[in-house]
Amino acid sequence: MAGLEPLYAWARAAISRPQDALVCGVHWELVRHGYRCLGTGDQPGPDERKSELLPAGWEANKEVYTLRYKSTDDARELLLKAIMVEDSMILNAMDCGSQKVADVTLAVADYINPEHLDDFHKVYKNTEELRTRITSGIITPLGAPAEKAKKEPESKKVLQQDDDPLRIPPRQPAGTRAPSWPSPVNPFAVGGDDLDPFGGRSGGMIVDPLRSGFRQPGIDPSSGIPGRLPPGAVPPGARFDPFSPLGAGRAGPDPDHLPPPGYDDMFM
Repeated sequence: MAGLEPLYAWARAAISRPQDALVCGVHWELVRHGYRCLGTGDQPGPDERKSELLPAGWEANKEVYTLRYKSTDDARELLLKAIMVEDSMILNAMDCGSQKVADVTLAVADYINPEHLDDFHKVYKNTEELRTRITSGIITPLGAPAEKAKKEPESKKVLQQDDDPLRIPPRQPAGTRAPSWPSPVNPFAVGGDDLDPFGGRSGGMIVDPLRSGFRQPGIDPSSGIPGRLPPGAVPPGARFDPFSPLGAGRAGPDPDHLPPPGYDDMFM
């Protein structure tokens, strides 16, 4: 019962009988469950404040101990009476708001060593059983004080585009710069665009002289081809299969693009 030792040391001067020590232990168990003591007696007194300590004069009546408690969230107020009947203590607790009543009977000798009232380490025994009896007999029936929920920021994982293999990249709006194409000089890249159309690979099924494997001056078909295509006729970034050589004196490609070696028949 962590925390009971300093409380017992503080209240030791007022503890003269075994039932005093038991009330001290019951009080601390209520404190552990979120209650604070307001004072003694059935009625509120002046200048009351919630405290973990026992109020002055709490042990004045050795036959009937009367204590009032309030929860830390101010939602519940309890009136506790500990009544001595021979060698037993009857704990009677009432919720002042709902008028619910709970009680439990404790045999003082089961939890207190009367010959060791001066030694905290020996005065209490069966402490776990005492805690269980108070919890099941008083705290649970009346309802434990509600603890304030701790608001912790929830980590929100933003799904990146590369994290989702089924995500289709957004289409590039018209008028934006054409995407940069990877170098097509790799002879093993043939068909790459068709196998992975969204992967930005080279080597599609349509042979494009602008990406035929030979380094060419930068040509943007979307800007138009004088005498053949007006500006804007080819969407930016679109595949462009020219229908004629682009400019006089331009080296290649052959009209059939990729004929067999030494075969000049364009109608093959």
